[in-house]
Amino acid sequence: MPVTRQIVDEQCFNPNVFLPYELRLHDFTSAMQDVYDFFFDVNSHLTNKGLGRLEDTLRKANLSGTLSDMTTASLAKHSRVLTQNRYHNGHPDLIVKGIHVNDSVKAGDQGVEIKTTVKKGGAVDTHGAREQWLCIFVYKVDNKTEPAIDRLALKFTEVYLSHVQTDDFRKNERGELGTRTATPHKEGMEKIRKNWVYLDLESEEGS
Repeated sequence: MPVTRQIVDEQCFNPNVFLPYELRLHDFTSAMQDVYDFFFDVNSHLTNKGLGRLEDTLRKANLSGTLSDMTTASLAKHSRVLTQNRYHNGHPDLIVKGIHVNDSVKAGDQGVEIKTTVKKGGAVDTHGAREQWLCIFVYKVDNKTEPAIDRLALKFTEVYLSHVQTDDFRKNERGELGTRTATPHKEGMEKIRKNWVYLDLESEEGS
């Protein structure tokens, strides 16, 4: 079975969603399709050489990090107002163009932080509880179908974008060698899910 190319289902977008910073649903369509096209091109090349797909090669954390970087870059490319934060590990990932020197800031107060996760509903760890616009992409990876060549392509199933406060999070305690993180608590996640951007119910029901 040849590698398949995912196509963004525009009927899964929320026409009533509130989008800050002049973001448009088209920006999300384009960013998600950029990711799909990249995986199609790379996986076509890999499987033609008898190698495994990128999703099967990368570790889970590496795949999530790659997707975060790709969606950030693609949204920046298509956005009218936002651009990538050039500060290494700076916050947020997307900042308003032109208000910081070289579009670089360690901790800015305008923009959108991007997270990706395989957890249904979008519960995701962050490096700390803070007031911010938080965008969460939920994706689905088929790593069970055998033979592996028949596996479905990576797919986004949910996207959320919400303005959160510090009290929307719970702190996660870690051991001496771990890093303390924060995750939106139950009420915080309910708040985030109210402003959903994209929801593929068919994929959710079939998973």
